[in-house]
Amino acid sequence: MSFDDFIKSLSEEDLARIKEAFAKQQGNKPVYSYSLMTDVILDELFKISISLDRTIFNTWFDNAIKLDQKTIDFINALLKKESVYLDFYSEEDLKIKFLAPVLNRIDFKINDNLRDFYEAKLSYESDDFILTGTTDFMVSQGLKRPKKPYFFIQEFKKSKSNSDPEPQLIAELISAVELNGFKTIKGAFIVGGNWNFVILQRIKKHHYRYFLSQTFNAENAIDLQQIYRNLLYVKEEIRHLSTENSLL
Repeated sequence: MSFDDFIKSLSEEDLARIKEAFAKQQGNKPVYSYSLMTDVILDELFKISISLDRTIFNTWFDNAIKLDQKTIDFINALLKKESVYLDFYSEEDLKIKFLAPVLNRIDFKINDNLRDFYEAKLSYESDDFILTGTTDFMVSQGLKRPKKPYFFIQEFKKSKSNSDPEPQLIAELISAVELNGFKTIKGAFIVGGNWNFVILQRIKKHHYRYFLSQTFNAENAIDLQQIYRNLLYVKEEIRHLSTENSLL
């Protein structure tokens, strides 16, 4: 049983006792785990709103990236082999059999100090609380451990009945903008074969707005090609941002 599965098996009373113990260890600050984040907790901690204006995604999604025939063939072969299983795979099966081939082909290892991290720890401590936990996927500055995250994918879930990846992703994005001093940051969350992309804007400390894209169905070849292009765009944007910040 994984740690997240163990946490989910606990009763509300058990979770409350664990949170209280963590709070005492951290100088009475309450500790919130990304894996247990909900919309209700987000609303308690932050002033946060969601915008229904999707035009903010136009530059990102209407990018001029062209996929070569080898990549298109790769996508078609992957779908032929795996698409029928996406709604049935466990979280680990989904990672290894479907997501890992896509992410590895895109290759977010931009250089030795800027790469993709899996199951990496991220923590943000404010004056009043601590956000912490293990992220599924992030692209970050760092060699041994992430130091400056640029992009997240959360969570490799079978369905929202297991837990809702959207508030978990938002909490991770908030942590990153506060730790890094960013004004905006991008991410995505996955439910089975469905992908949604997110842009978070920092208005001021603990005051945010985020934008949620339409859903892309990775079981569909056209949608998966678009997902692939969206991720390639993020990779090039991170490369550009890292150069501007003299990280290379």
